[in-house]
Amino acid sequence: MVGRTVDNFRLRGHRGAHWSLAEAQEAKLLVVAFLGTECPLAKLYGPRLQQLQEKFADQGVLVVGINSNTQDSVTEITRYVTQHELTFPFLKDPGNRVADAMQAARTPEVFLLDEKRVVRYHGRIDDQYAVGLSRNQPRRRDLEVAIGELLAGKPVSVPETKSVGCYIGRVNKVTPVGDVTYSHQIAPIFHRRCVSCHRDGELAPFTLTSYDDILGWEDTILEVIDDNRMPPWFANSKPGHFRNDPRLTDEEKTLLRTWIENGMPEGDPKQTPPLPKFTSGWQITAPDEVLYMREAPFAVSAEGVVDYQYFVVDPKWQEDKYICAAEARPDNRSVVHHIIVYVLPPGERQRDFRRRAMLVGYAPGSTPTILQDDVAIKVAAGSKLVFEMHYTPNGSPQMDRSYAGFKFMDKKDVKKELRGRMAIDTSFAIAPGDANKKVKARYRVVRDELLLDMTPHMHLRGKAFRYELVRPGGERELLLDVPKYDFNWQLSYQLSQPKLLPRGSYVECTAWYDNSDNNFANPDATKRVRWGDQSWEEMMIGFFKVVAPDQAPGDLRSQASIDPSGEWTWQRGNSTERLKLKLAEGRLTGELTTTAGKIPIDRAVIQGDRLKFQATSEKSGGLVLDFDAVVTAKQITGRVVVTVEALGRDITLPWKATREQQTP
Repeated sequence: MVGRTVDNFRLRGHRGAHWSLAEAQEAKLLVVAFLGTECPLAKLYGPRLQQLQEKFADQGVLVVGINSNTQDSVTEITRYVTQHELTFPFLKDPGNRVADAMQAARTPEVFLLDEKRVVRYHGRIDDQYAVGLSRNQPRRRDLEVAIGELLAGKPVSVPETKSVGCYIGRVNKVTPVGDVTYSHQIAPIFHRRCVSCHRDGELAPFTLTSYDDILGWEDTILEVIDDNRMPPWFANSKPGHFRNDPRLTDEEKTLLRTWIENGMPEGDPKQTPPLPKFTSGWQITAPDEVLYMREAPFAVSAEGVVDYQYFVVDPKWQEDKYICAAEARPDNRSVVHHIIVYVLPPGERQRDFRRRAMLVGYAPGSTPTILQDDVAIKVAAGSKLVFEMHYTPNGSPQMDRSYAGFKFMDKKDVKKELRGRMAIDTSFAIAPGDANKKVKARYRVVRDELLLDMTPHMHLRGKAFRYELVRPGGERELLLDVPKYDFNWQLSYQLSQPKLLPRGSYVECTAWYDNSDNNFANPDATKRVRWGDQSWEEMMIGFFKVVAPDQAPGDLRSQASIDPSGEWTWQRGNSTERLKLKLAEGRLTGELTTTAGKIPIDRAVIQGDRLKFQATSEKSGGLVLDFDAVVTAKQITGRVVVTVEALGRDITLPWKATREQQTP
């Protein structure tokens, strides 16, 4: 279109009055902007166009907005104009006549016309936003630069750029035909895959709950299906491996494509299945306690990037709590992208992620945490909660005061605890321009556990993430592969069947980062990046949740060539520590006496002269001690692996104990 003259057109404005191109004779430059009322990028760029109108109005520049979407009514256009406080003319283009003449394809898309109404610039407004991506500031203000160059009598240096956004909803010129209809095959697909987010009150920018809702969005729907953008899912996995996998099947994609290509026949409306039932209130039934993220609402800006917000809440729990159900709920769903509520143990710092445990989260389409009858999450007395809030501006200022609800159960009714684990590295550094930085972290499994789900966590430079199980013998098994990580979607990947993590194995996580200019979302490719809470910093955490297996390990029978019964001592610093053992009828029992007090040992066994046992100290921050040694008449010599259970971090130390007295 650059270099072509735009013919006169006459359209009706949203207030009813007609406006024509010929009426703008006094304007030196004219910006024709195609916008939609529900497209996320059009919402963000409406205010930007108003700013340009105000900046250049006294220099003879006029902005004109045109809505060519078949799905947008005049009432919706008026609401859009009012919400964004737009003062420039805003016109409705029925039948897409002007959009077709100017070959406009998307919203937002702009054409800059000179005095002779020749197109001198065509494309995007600037490069701050893309589909699902954003920057704090634009790197190039394309439209503003083009306006300035023309006003200065210069040619436009970059006359054409690529527009990004939603496709204009055009009039369907295909006569609906075929056996694939909305009421029969298509509505069930939208009900299964889309409407959990694309319905009133949810974060999705438009609804897809009826046949009329879908009309006008067909080109955008095909695009996101072909790009695998929607429904959001980033794991490279076989269908059915994860129970929350929302992806369309190949058959569903074929049906949608066939239906759209055949003109989108509705079928018999009476045969359209009813929408799924969604709970408007609490999904966990009435919570025992509700905690808000803060006393006053948080103000969300109209545009730009809102840094992650962290709000610390003290529930003043003076006794251990056992949570059997939890639900995080956004107050303002139009801007709350996700919520993660962490537990901050007593005495820990807010910024120390190594001691946080993920409690419950919210993201569009997610479900609350509802545990089995005998399973609960233990939260220690004196703990605080941290609300991590991710906001996505929608083009107008908003307020939010999100909250979470909890149901408790008695300790006596708890048979298993759901535990949060993490493989974490806080010591990495990503060099400027490094497009493929690899960081590893691992978690040592100190007792048999069942893996339920995994949640990788990085920030804007995050590129890919992988979980692997490394068995005691060194064999590796892939647990989760996320080849294209997306910071905007903090997804948990929930296994259809729990996976046994054997004692002594490792969960190893590998993360890749892109700190180059090729990464659109990169805040600054010239900076060295280290660990930090904010999105311009980075994190490397592989969260996962586990429970104990249904069947406890069987009795360990010893066949000893030497009796280790008796008391053994060793020095640790200035302290003398003791081990008391007793072997009777093939079973080995005992206890450690350390500076942390007396600790019972478990999983104790001696085969020949090889002694193995485990001890766990709750008072030492969840230290798990795994002993492996050889016993002689007077000493035990070997090693002890010390693991911080919450982190899975371990260190191996030599260990030598001396017999103090022989048990008769």
